Amino acid sequence: MNETWRLLDTGHRTGLENMALDETLLIARSRGLSPNTLRFLQFRPHCALVGFHQSVNQEIREEYCQAQGIDINRRITGGGGLYWDESAIGWEIFAPKDHPAVPPTLDELYAKMCESVVCGLRKLGVNAAYRPRNDIEVDGRKISGTGGTEFDNAFLYQGSVLVDFDVETMLRALRIPIEKLKNKEIQSVKERVTCLNWVLGFTPSADAIKAALVQGFSEVFGFSFRTGTLNTAEQELFGELLPKFKSPEWIFGVRNKQDRRRELRSLLKAEGGIIRTSLVVDIISRRIKSALITGDFFAYPGRVILDLEARLKDLPAYPKIIRETIEECFTAANARIPGLTADHFAQAIIEALNKSKLTELGAYPEEVNTLFLVGNKLHQLTDESLTNHSVRETFNRIISSEKPLKEHPKRLPFLLPYCAKLPECEFRYTEGCGRCGRCDIGKAYELADAFNLEPISIQNYEMLEDILKNLKEQGFPAFIGTCCEAFMAKYRDDFERIGLQGILIDVDSSTCYDLGKEDAAHQGIFENQTKLKIDLLQRVIEKVTAIGGEENETQGKL
Repeated sequence: MNETWRLLDTGHRTGLENMALDETLLIARSRGLSPNTLRFLQFRPHCALVGFHQSVNQEIREEYCQAQGIDINRRITGGGGLYWDESAIGWEIFAPKDHPAVPPTLDELYAKMCESVVCGLRKLGVNAAYRPRNDIEVDGRKISGTGGTEFDNAFLYQGSVLVDFDVETMLRALRIPIEKLKNKEIQSVKERVTCLNWVLGFTPSADAIKAALVQGFSEVFGFSFRTGTLNTAEQELFGELLPKFKSPEWIFGVRNKQDRRRELRSLLKAEGGIIRTSLVVDIISRRIKSALITGDFFAYPGRVILDLEARLKDLPAYPKIIRETIEECFTAANARIPGLTADHFAQAIIEALNKSKLTELGAYPEEVNTLFLVGNKLHQLTDESLTNHSVRETFNRIISSEKPLKEHPKRLPFLLPYCAKLPECEFRYTEGCGRCGRCDIGKAYELADAFNLEPISIQNYEMLEDILKNLKEQGFPAFIGTCCEAFMAKYRDDFERIGLQGILIDVDSSTCYDLGKEDAAHQGIFENQTKLKIDLLQRVIEKVTAIGGEENETQGKL
């Protein structure tokens, strides 16, 4: 195809300027004010960026970034949080959606864009490969992530190339969503990424990298490129947009200001990314008063999530209506969210909605987000079953116990994290408790004695899986445990696969996931101490162990 596109190298710019230029070029291309463009960008100072659908306070460590002079801003594209050091090189394509060289489906578009970068990196001697859905890897380690957005009849597709990567700063600047890591079967962030310096043993010049990428795009798309600059219309639009991208409203978003006292939350992990849902619900009228949906997914068109939040406002909070509304919204917008469907979003919203019913298990309204139901039957409690039945009634029906659980011949397992024991405790990495009174584990053992529970210290995930399988085989009806939300989200699919019904209570302090020590925790060598929510544990245990027996079958009808 004999066609020439503009090559635009905007050099090192601030996060504010680079984000404003993204929207400038996309809008200008949609209005016919810009030519088709391949843009290169870099950041100075270094920068932490959230995806369009994310919340800064959930994804970025703001205090660290401010202390280190790291810019914070928001992309117009979806995806996860990114850290850009000054060596990283970004590339972007701006073109009409109906251009004959542009594939008709998102998966084909992702593949063609990534193959262009793969072709360019190979010219540098890098054995790069495309990893569906939108990553580029070298020997299984990610070197480039990609994604895009669209506006009217134009699209932007972008990616980055890690040149000489500062992993330590990235780990401190971003709140790495550790629940994502399991699907990629990695042990740590350092094992998951690579950069040109690590692969080649030296750092190529920025000019050499850009020249190789230009060759890659030229060969895959069949275009030639001519160096150009911003035209007058683009410069004017850029000046108009700068205040928007400088504003706290854009960077931090007015969307994340929920009423924490009435907030109902859920976290759902699927192939296409993480969906975080936050609802404020009027319990009396059973209506959703406001909804906030964030995550690291890519949505086309980008505003479909905003439109969905608007449609959910004042909506009757019933599963059937929620599902129909989401389906109608996505259909009307021709929504495409790779790896996620309308059902995923409905499931996330319904799970958040039904957190309000967990007060039946002893939680106060402000505590319901710290309880998690797991197991392939208890998971059903977060759908239509809760519309007509209480949690207690449905749980009683699932476990089919003739006696209250506290009188069950098999002591209900009480799973406790080893990291709640003192680091210097002789029982830290073994079973048991000395009852010295210096940590929360001793109090948990007292609860176990009082309510006929069997306390078990969990040292690592492999131990947990073995114990749950053995308990199920031995006929135990359920279990109670405590762990952090990140652990639950990461291993939720495994809890469902094993199928033993359980109730988990969140911990009460910084965890291995917060501190970037999840690898050590997985091996059972985490050295910090976690606090337990003892008061909540006691209330939940009192309620749960009273469930069972015929006297409870009609209890708790809504």
